[in-house]
Amino acid sequence: MKRISVFIGKKLCKLLLLMLVVEVITFALMEASPIDPVTAYVGASTAIGAEQRELIAEKWGLNQPPASRFMSWLSNILKGDWGDSMIYRRPVMDVIRQKFLSSLALMAAAWLLSGILGFFLGVLSGYKEHSIIDRLISGYCHVLISTPAFWLGILFIIVFSVKLHWLPVGLSVPIGVLQSEVSFADKVRHLILPALTLTFTGIASICLHTREKTIEVLRSDYVIYARARGESGRSILHNHVYRNVLPPAVTLQFLSFSELFGGAVFVEQVFSYPGLGYTTVQAGLRSDMPLLMGITVISLIFVFSGNLIADLLYLVIDPRIRERRTE
Repeated sequence: MKRISVFIGKKLCKLLLLMLVVEVITFALMEASPIDPVTAYVGASTAIGAEQRELIAEKWGLNQPPASRFMSWLSNILKGDWGDSMIYRRPVMDVIRQKFLSSLALMAAAWLLSGILGFFLGVLSGYKEHSIIDRLISGYCHVLISTPAFWLGILFIIVFSVKLHWLPVGLSVPIGVLQSEVSFADKVRHLILPALTLTFTGIASICLHTREKTIEVLRSDYVIYARARGESGRSILHNHVYRNVLPPAVTLQFLSFSELFGGAVFVEQVFSYPGLGYTTVQAGLRSDMPLLMGITVISLIFVFSGNLIADLLYLVIDPRIRERRTE
């Protein structure tokens, strides 16, 4: 237990260092952006005088030197003050909390579906190695790996929304309906296409990894001995394949948090789904520095959590890894 605590402590120190570096890079990139924060704040079509621009810049601290603004943001966030969003005119944490809950439903659905489908398709493909089923599944996965998420989302919109009229084109709720009148079924209908897009793009990696691991287990000496004893294929799957393939597959799923969040940014943009990914793009395009910096912190913590869980699972699964890493 003590060794695991030391391991987690080292990971947290690395997270803090990585967070500082990423925030500095994010701030520098936003400073180098050609987008004028004041113009983005009031709108390009709104004509304002120089005095009003100075007042707006003073209100948001834009008239201070970049180094002073970054140190001010850093000191405030260490005190728990994340600032206010320039777009939403609300506290940054309130905006992130609302948007993250929307994204969490989308990413959780896609994460579970891609993990379950990818695992069982990978086991089936590995068990039927060199068969037609194996070739179809492997070919499908290789095509998906090279398919951008936004292109697949546009294709789904054309097929299921425009042509078949089965599902809504985008957004998370129906247009023109009060929030209090939106039913759970409405939210699910608007969630289906974005979730399917993320699911289909996330299946490939877990499926191919599970396939290779399944083939490795089926070629092992203990499975050959089990077949020699007369064990059936179903018994081999339950007693040997699932037990040896499932733990690394679960670990790989937690490692995919970064890919999941990155895919959500594109998918939410295609479907205009008001989640954290969509808000990230809007904050960048409209030069909302406090909101973008806050989202960067939250996304880092989210990805770090997945990697930490994966590392801890490795420590539990394989004692040799536990000894080597803790040393």
